[in-house]
Amino acid sequence: MELPPTGYGGIEAVCADLIAALRRGGHRVTLVGVGRNGTGATFVQTYDRPQGERIGQTVPEVVHAAALPAILADLHVDLVHDHTLAGPLLALAHGLPTVVTAHGPVDGELGSYYRNISRWVHLVAISDAQRACAPATRWRGTVHNALEPAAYPVSVHKEEYALFLGRMCPEKGVVAAIRTARAAGVPLIIAAKCREAAERRYFEEAVAPLLGEDARWVGEVGGAAKTDLLGRARCLLFPIDWEEPFGMVMIEAMACGTPVVATPRGSVPEIVRHGVTGFVCGDERALAAAVRAARALDPARCRAEVEARFSVDRMAAGYVSIYRQVLSSPEPVAGSEPTVVAVDRHRRMHAVAVPDSEQDRRTS
Repeated sequence: MELPPTGYGGIEAVCADLIAALRRGGHRVTLVGVGRNGTGATFVQTYDRPQGERIGQTVPEVVHAAALPAILADLHVDLVHDHTLAGPLLALAHGLPTVVTAHGPVDGELGSYYRNISRWVHLVAISDAQRACAPATRWRGTVHNALEPAAYPVSVHKEEYALFLGRMCPEKGVVAAIRTARAAGVPLIIAAKCREAAERRYFEEAVAPLLGEDARWVGEVGGAAKTDLLGRARCLLFPIDWEEPFGMVMIEAMACGTPVVATPRGSVPEIVRHGVTGFVCGDERALAAAVRAARALDPARCRAEVEARFSVDRMAAGYVSIYRQVLSSPEPVAGSEPTVVAVDRHRRMHAVAVPDSEQDRRTS
């Protein structure tokens, strides 16, 4: 996908914001991407348009990654920050220190993949919960995803509805959200990405039969329409049924002054402060009670939490610290804990490689 995304695209939004923050900090950035360039970075294009219609196919991702060594041969860079799945396999070929952010699951077969590549790249987690899923993997550090708070207007005037915002798939918990909202007696608005064949099939088979006046699907939303829905909602319902590595929508809701009602899976307890910025509940009865109680939480506290912990500048500082560690000690760390090297290296250039397709969409 292009940067920044025009619709659903948590990884792409994070990458675009990171580029902007790095440039504000005096770093020169080259973006290796597809389609248009909506960032201020120098741009090297591998596809002239996004390959969204080829979601799930291996070839676009591999073609994008395979172009990197030749591209880097014509640049003068200190370090590669790779956000793709296939790209790290080329790190040994181009020979540059490579930081890799693991945006998706790190268990199962992907766990074996990340454990192997962590021998030659510097792997960064997006939450401590994600790292806990792969304790045998060599991690350079953890840097939480973030957003630009100024892009998310905060609202203190809440309406009656709860909001589900995410992808149309079982692990995101849309069916549980419908049941929970009904049990709470609160209308639910469902704003969900539903482009892929599996998503459409799940919608038709499991979700559409449950819709009604109190549970409406409004399709996929982005930009001002998304922040408007988030800002007016009494709460974001996030009853996930998998170990979510991060979940951008949680901090998006909090930035708009909207508390999060969620299950204690993955990074949720790491992001949501129970009783302050939302409620973390283990079953649907408790979730329904939390939906009813959400109006009592302070929108200003939700916003302040994002500004303090999940701002783009804080994320960029975390990555710059890791870049300096890597440039001072280029060998991947031997254990799961990062080695901190206090060296203030002069600012030069970083190359950032980003996804060309939606091959791994299980991150936000």
